Amino acid sequence: MTDDGQFSLESGILVPLRRPRHRDEEYAEAGFDQLIRMQRGHFWYSGRHKLLLNVLRNEFAARFDKSGGRGAIDMGGGCGGWLEYVHRHDANLFQELALGDSSMRALALSGPVVGSFAARYQIDLLDLAWSERWDTVFLLDVLEHIPDHQEVLRQVRKSLRPGGLLFVTVPALKLFWTYNDNLSQHQRRYCKRDFRDLARQCGLELLRTDYFMFFLSPALLLARLLFRPKASAMPEQLRDFMARSHRIPAQPINSVLTKIFSIEASLVNKVRFPWGTSILAVFRR
Repeated sequence: MTDDGQFSLESGILVPLRRPRHRDEEYAEAGFDQLIRMQRGHFWYSGRHKLLLNVLRNEFAARFDKSGGRGAIDMGGGCGGWLEYVHRHDANLFQELALGDSSMRALALSGPVVGSFAARYQIDLLDLAWSERWDTVFLLDVLEHIPDHQEVLRQVRKSLRPGGLLFVTVPALKLFWTYNDNLSQHQRRYCKRDFRDLARQCGLELLRTDYFMFFLSPALLLARLLFRPKASAMPEQLRDFMARSHRIPAQPINSVLTKIFSIEASLVNKVRFPWGTSILAVFRR
């Protein structure tokens, strides 16, 4: 038994006494096998990671000294792709890194990815074990899957130390709702006003919001309008369609899209884009 919120160690994973149940209706565990392949090579993950690291460095430079001491956890972090990116590109940014997810399958897959430098916790975002434990929390494309997103933010607020930061990314704008949101088990898409309301309701201070995937949004929307599953498709056909539509594009296409997204990521602290298919928010407790 550890002294960190009463977790026990099972196969390298810290599990709480109240063992969480992974809610497959919010994010199907079968998706993690594809996620671990995508998180290192897909242009969308490469671009989001670069953009988020640029925002992270900017916010830290504005709000913290250089003494370090910050502990960070990626909640609902799946197979650990974001933490791997941070560790590879700025290993000194945090003194402690952790990955949290409700799925033991995801946490097991993440072992070779983050097991050498990050603790792995099985968690329930609606019932977190911590109080004022973390300096930084990440919720990256997680909130849109959970019906009670307000309670998630209240639980995260409780786990943050005073002055701690929360970084959130989610799909943006109802305009961009397509079949993909239904198949991906999304509850909603967000706009800037939604985050202002959530901050007020959950006792958080909203520091900034930024739309992203601006340059590529027309191409993404067009692709989803042109290539969609048949209305009569059976469940197994829908699963196959999702697997094919979410795989890494052919190398030349993926390379071009990565470069375009990289340009946008480099501008995130200088330009406020009027829309995008995703949105980032930074909160402070």
